[in-house]
Amino acid sequence: MLKYRFTSYQFGILSILFAATLWGTTGTVASFAPNISSLAIGAFSMGIGGIFQACLSLKSVRKDFVKVIHQKKTLIVSIIALVVYPLAFYSSMRLAGVAIGTVISISTAPFFSVLLECLFSNNNKVTKQWLLSFVVGVIGIILLVTSGSSLINNIDQDMRFFGILLGFVSGMTYATYSWGVKAMIDRGVQSQAAMGCTFGFGAILLLPTLFITGENLFASSTNVMVIFYMALIPMGVGYIAYGFGLRFVTASSANLLTLFEPVIAAVLAVMIVGESIPLIGWIGIVLILVCLLLQSKT
Repeated sequence: MLKYRFTSYQFGILSILFAATLWGTTGTVASFAPNISSLAIGAFSMGIGGIFQACLSLKSVRKDFVKVIHQKKTLIVSIIALVVYPLAFYSSMRLAGVAIGTVISISTAPFFSVLLECLFSNNNKVTKQWLLSFVVGVIGIILLVTSGSSLINNIDQDMRFFGILLGFVSGMTYATYSWGVKAMIDRGVQSQAAMGCTFGFGAILLLPTLFITGENLFASSTNVMVIFYMALIPMGVGYIAYGFGLRFVTASSANLLTLFEPVIAAVLAVMIVGESIPLIGWIGIVLILVCLLLQSKT
């Protein structure tokens, strides 16, 4: 019998793809609670998820806390980016449409990530294979989104434009805190400690915003199940897997691998929400999978 031995890099890839799979469920789950503010969903899911992350990482945080504090500039930048990210991301989906907001956030993050690594890290070289996988992935994303353009027909154009801008902000901040966490890991901090500190301090800043935006969070049992699922599974378990993957994969490659998220979101939309995807959309999904295959061979 042939045995296949996974490398550390491939374990990292699988961990990030698992995280992206969990994140891909958020749009479908959020659709069951339309009366909750997008800001509240972002603040609660990332805030409670951050507390959950910090608690699970407590042992590692205690062990490496001094190392983390020695990198306080990187930590502060990561925390600020983490706080802005969910507010921008969920607002972008609300204003520009779920498909457009998600796609801009995810497809721009690899570009910003590579830019950060080129400016501040010495361990990243943009290869032809990375560029090829990036182009293939973005084309796939564009095809997938344009195939579902009917989803945004009723959205006000001015608000849609503002939502698109927020999508760029979301992509930039997502790339920034991913780069920051990866930078701390590369400097000797355990992945759980880096993630736990970033998310724990971020949660302290995010949760107070619920006093302003948190109306209807607990208005029904469905709303309660939605927000706790979002906080504990995609934001909690998902980011633990993502942090583990960052031990073996560069932040730019990790962000590119998260292009798997809209594929999962599209499949769930068809199977659960009842949406349909035209042929061009499925071609886009295939291209995204090709992008992921190219990354796994890097």
